[in-house]
Amino acid sequence: MKQDKQRTLDRLARLEGQVRGIARMVEEDRYCVDILPQTAAVRSALKGVDRMVLENHVHHCVEDAISSGDPKEQREKCPSSGFLGPMAA
Repeated sequence: MKQDKQRTLDRLARLEGQVRGIARMVEEDRYCVDILPQTAAVRSALKGVDRMVLENHVHHCVEDAISSGDPKEQREKCPSSGFLGPMAA
């Protein structure tokens, strides 16, 4: 679990740097069309974080709930896919 957590935190730190770079581009009045690919890259990287978190949830929380045999816990750990938003599509 800690390894997954560190990978997620590392990815988020890189994203934070990317966002700061975009803010700097805006502050420097960079050409709008030059900024757009950077924001697209951030969105794509954030979707990667979403996948990592969801994968971790399935491999740990959901597996534990299934192993417990407790239907209530299973329902709690496996909510409808509505929380995934566009990822569910």
